[in-house]
Amino acid sequence: MIGLFQASNVIAALCRKTVSNDIMDKEDEDMRSRRIFLASVAFSTILGFAGSTAAQVYPSHPVTMVVPYPAGGPTDIIGRIMAEGLRASLGQPVIIENVGGASGSIGTGRVARAPADGYTLGLGLWPTHVVNGAVLALPYDVRNDFRPVSLMVTNPLLIVGRKSLPATNLKELLAWLRANPDRATAGTGGAGGASHVAGIYLQRETRTSFQFINYRGLGPAMQDLVAGQIDILIDYAANSLAQVRAGTIKAFAVTASVRLPSAPEIPTVDEAGLPGFYMSA
Repeated sequence: MIGLFQASNVIAALCRKTVSNDIMDKEDEDMRSRRIFLASVAFSTILGFAGSTAAQVYPSHPVTMVVPYPAGGPTDIIGRIMAEGLRASLGQPVIIENVGGASGSIGTGRVARAPADGYTLGLGLWPTHVVNGAVLALPYDVRNDFRPVSLMVTNPLLIVGRKSLPATNLKELLAWLRANPDRATAGTGGAGGASHVAGIYLQRETRTSFQFINYRGLGPAMQDLVAGQIDILIDYAANSLAQVRAGTIKAFAVTASVRLPSAPEIPTVDEAGLPGFYMSA
């Protein structure tokens, strides 16, 4: 789940019409574009209200959108799509600023320190606004230092592996992991992130043990998976599908109760032999 937020106190009222873009359903591009456009309109309407209360025209100069992960990952892709919609709605450039590291807390802190004037926005997700607040000593308050604008997307996850893995399905993957305890490696987008928590959950539910390699985002983790430097990754479907279709990695299951309409060949965890292993982020 990914949402748009900004530093607190500039918007007097929250956006009540949030727009969800469920990548799990993989709607056609026109429908998805319309949803993102509607989120942009809702956002610009609220900020227009904020600007009017401040007796000034908003926006009068470019807006910065902080993506708290490196370029090339799923959050970055979604942010760039959203930025284009906002540019059309606001009539000003929306500049993407990738600030990765520490499970997204460095970029989120960049937004917290920015003036609360509506010109610095951030993309937030459950690692940055839920997990980090519980496990890290943060120099900001995730509950009080930000104000949400709109829900943007929810994402299912895919269990994927390097192309050269001997396993051809999820049951064989789990058997291989059990036969190689603590030798296999799983990439994550950062400690405490969705891929990390999903990996811990997988270990607990399957009685497997493997090493975690934490990256500064899922983009770099995917690069190493394609290169064969790590063995598995539990990743956003939106980030993995292109590589699955290209044949550079293997997909074992989607962590949902129904198959992806855009990739019906990938079984659900129920069908693949891990019933009830549902996760979205």
